[in-house]
Amino acid sequence: MRFLQRISAWLSKWTPLFITLVAVGTYFVPAAFGWVRGYTQTAVLGVIMLTMGMTLKGEDFRILASRPLDLLIGSLAQYSVMPLVAWVLVHTMGLPKPVGVGLILVGCCPGGVSSNIMSFLCKGDVAFSVGMTTISTLAAPFVTPLLMLWLAGESVDVDAVGMFTSILFVTILPIAVGFTLNAVCGQRKGYGEAMKVMPGVAVLGLACIVGGVVSAHGPKLLHSGVLIFVGVFLHNTLGYILGYVTGVAARFTKPKRRTISIEVGMQNAGLATVLAGRHFPALPEAAVASAVSCVWHSISGALLAGVFNAVDALVARLRRGL
Repeated sequence: MRFLQRISAWLSKWTPLFITLVAVGTYFVPAAFGWVRGYTQTAVLGVIMLTMGMTLKGEDFRILASRPLDLLIGSLAQYSVMPLVAWVLVHTMGLPKPVGVGLILVGCCPGGVSSNIMSFLCKGDVAFSVGMTTISTLAAPFVTPLLMLWLAGESVDVDAVGMFTSILFVTILPIAVGFTLNAVCGQRKGYGEAMKVMPGVAVLGLACIVGGVVSAHGPKLLHSGVLIFVGVFLHNTLGYILGYVTGVAARFTKPKRRTISIEVGMQNAGLATVLAGRHFPALPEAAVASAVSCVWHSISGALLAGVFNAVDALVARLRRGL
C-alpha cells in the first residue's frame, strides 16, 4: 500500500508531464490506447468519477445546497464566457468556417468530466465542481443547439435521452456509489489509506482518455495547423482567466474560485468531437478542432492544477519562514 501511495503522490505531482508523455507516446504507438473506445471509455470515466465520489461527504452537499446562487453564477458563466469568447476569436482571427464551427461547438458544450479531476487535484471545491458539471450537462440538450444556431448559424441535434443516460452512468451513479462508500467506510483506517491512492487512479484514468483520443485522431492532430492550436489555446486560457475573475467578482472562497476557473475553461471537448463528426461530416476540420481541444484541455487543466498546488506550497514555505 505504501508503494502505491508513493506512485499516486508522484502522479499527482507530475500530472502534466505524465499526460503529455502519454499523448506523445500514443501518437507513435496508437495501438497502446486503441482499446479506449465506446463502452470502455465510458467505464474508465465511471472509475474516475467513483474516485471523486469517494472524497465527498454529506456536509459538502449541505453547504452546496445552502448557496444555490453559486451554482447559478457558475452555470451562467459556463454558457456565456466560452461561447462568446469562441465567437470573438473566430471573427478576430479570421478562422475558416470549418475550424470556427468546431471551436464554437466546443464553447457551447457543457463542462467536461476532467474538470472534476482537476478540482480534486488542486484542492478545489469538488462538490461545487460536480454540481456545475451536472447542471451544465443537463442543460446541454437545450442550450447547446440554441447557442450553435445563434453563434455559428448551424443546427445541431443533441440526443437528450442518450446524454441523460451518459450522465447517469458516467457521473451520477459512480459518484453516488463513491459517496455511499465514504459514508459507510469513511471512519475505517484501511479506507483512509486506500483514499491516498485515489488521486493516482484518477490521473491514470485521465491518461487513458487522452490516449484514446490521440489514438483515434493522432495524424489529424499533428497536421491540424498552428492556427487551430492558437485558437484552441487562446479559447481555453481566456476561459480559465475569465472564470477566475468571475469567482473573484462573486466573492467566492479560494477553492470555489479555482473550481469555477477550471469548470469554465475546460469544456466537454470529447462530446464536441462526437457531435462534430456526426453533424458536420462535410466539415472535417470541425472535428479536428474539437479533438485538439480535447487533448489540450486535459493537459492545460493538469498544468493549471499544478500551478495552484505550487502556489500553495510556496505560500506554506513563506509562512514557515516567517
